[in-house]
Amino acid sequence: MYPRTTHLETHFTGSAVVRDIVIGMSDGLTVPFALAAGLSGAVGSSFVVTIAGLAEVAAGSIAMGLGGYLAAKSEADSYRAELEREWREVQDFPEAESREVREIFENYGLSGAPLDTAVRSIEANPDVWVRFMMREELGLEEPNPKRALSSALTIGLSYVAGGLVPLAPYILGLPVTTALVTSAVVTLAVLVAFGAIKAHVTGVSPLRGAVQTVTVGGAAAAAAYGLARLVSQLGA
Repeated sequence: MYPRTTHLETHFTGSAVVRDIVIGMSDGLTVPFALAAGLSGAVGSSFVVTIAGLAEVAAGSIAMGLGGYLAAKSEADSYRAELEREWREVQDFPEAESREVREIFENYGLSGAPLDTAVRSIEANPDVWVRFMMREELGLEEPNPKRALSSALTIGLSYVAGGLVPLAPYILGLPVTTALVTSAVVTLAVLVAFGAIKAHVTGVSPLRGAVQTVTVGGAAAAAAYGLARLVSQLGA
C-alpha cells in the first residue's frame, strides 16, 4: 500500500491583476523618469522638475487608469456580443452546433457511447450548452463584472507608485545634477527588482525579465535626456 500524499496546486491565478500592476508600474517608472531626465538636461531647478513630474504622474495615472477601464469594458462588451450570437446559433442551428460539440469531445479522445453520452449531457441544458461553446469553441471566459473598475484603480495607483520613485530625489530638493544621478541609480535598482519579480511571477527567467525592464527604461530616459540637452544647446 502506497503512502497517502497531498497534492497541492501551485498554479498562479492572479494574471489579470499582475498584468495591470505591470502595465501601471512599468510606465510609471519609465515615463516620469524619462521626463525628469530630459528636464534635467534643460533646466537647473529641481522644483521645476518636481512640478512637471508630479503633473505628468497625475495626468498619466488618470490616462492609464481610464485606458484600463475602457479596455476591460470593451472585453466585457465583446463577450456579451459573442454570448448573444452563440445563443442564436444554438436556437436556430442546433444540428450544426451539436456537430461542433461532438467534434470538440472527439478532439479530447472520446468516441462511441461515452461520446454520445457527453454530447447529450451538454445539449440537455441550453445554458450549459452555450457556456460550453463560449469556452471550448471560442476560448472565452466570462469577465468579472467588477473588472473594469478594479483594473482602472490598479493601473492608476501602480502608475503613481512607480512615478514617485524617480521623482523622489527632486521632491527632496537635491541639486539637479545630484537628483538626476540619484534618480537614475534608485530607478535602475527598482527596475531590476521589479523586472525580476514580474518575471518570477509570470514564469520567465528573472534575469531576462530584469534585463528587459532595465533596457526599456534606460533607453527611454537616455533618449529624453539627450534630446533635451540637444534642444537646450541649439537654443543657447
